Amino acid sequence: MKLIPAIDILDGKCVRLTKGDYTTQKVYNTNPVEVAKEFEANGIRFLHLVDLDGAKSKHIVNYKVLENIAQATSLQIDFGGGIKSNEDVKIAFESGANQLTGGSIAVQEPALFLSWLEQYGPERILLGADANQRMIATHGWLATSGIDVVDFIRSFEQKGIQSVVCTDISKDGMLQGPSLDLYKEIMQETGVQLIASGGVSSIDDLQQLKELGCSGAIIGKAIYEGRITLNELSKLC
Repeated sequence: MKLIPAIDILDGKCVRLTKGDYTTQKVYNTNPVEVAKEFEANGIRFLHLVDLDGAKSKHIVNYKVLENIAQATSLQIDFGGGIKSNEDVKIAFESGANQLTGGSIAVQEPALFLSWLEQYGPERILLGADANQRMIATHGWLATSGIDVVDFIRSFEQKGIQSVVCTDISKDGMLQGPSLDLYKEIMQETGVQLIASGGVSSIDDLQQLKELGCSGAIIGKAIYEGRITLNELSKLC
C-alpha cells in the first residue's frame, strides 16, 4: 500500500482544514517545499498536493508551488484542486504533476474529464470521489450532489477509470479513524484501486486500510499533529 502524505495549499501556505471547512484552516508551515523535502528525507516517495485556492476559484492557482516541489524533490506528485479545463491540465502536468485527480469536473463535465482519461491514460488521471453522507461533494466540498459515491465510482470504472481517491468528508481532519465500512463496500462493489483519504489517525489505521486491500492511504493532519511521526512512516515505506 502506498503511503501518501498530503500537503494542502491555501494562500501559498501548508494548511489543514476540518471537514473541508475553509474557516477552520490551521497553518502548519509557510513553506510547502520545506515540508515536501522533509517527507522525501524520511523515505516518502509519494505526495498528494491539493490546491485549495484552486478548488474555490474553479481554476488552478498554486501551480508555482507544485513546480517548486517538483523541482526540489523526486516525489511522485498527485495534484488536485481547481482542475477544470484543458489548460489547467496542461499547466499541472507541465509544472511537474505525475498524476491528476479530478472530482468536481467529473460530476459537472464528465465528457471533458473522460477526454483527459483517454488522452493521458488511467495511470495519470485519477477519479476524486469526495463524499458527505455518501453523496458526492463538489466545489472544494462547498456543494453536495445527489449522487451516491459507490454508484459514482462504478459508473466511471465502466468508462476506464482504474484508480480512485475517496474521501469521507465527515472523517476528514477529525483524527477519529477512516471510513472502513465505506471503503470495504467500494472494494466489494467495484474493482478499482482505492486510495483512502480522511480520518487516518494512527499506524493502526494504516494497517487496517492495508488489510482491507486499499492500494494507497493519504495521511494529513495525523502527521502535522504528531499522531504519526515521519520516522514511523519511514519504517513502513
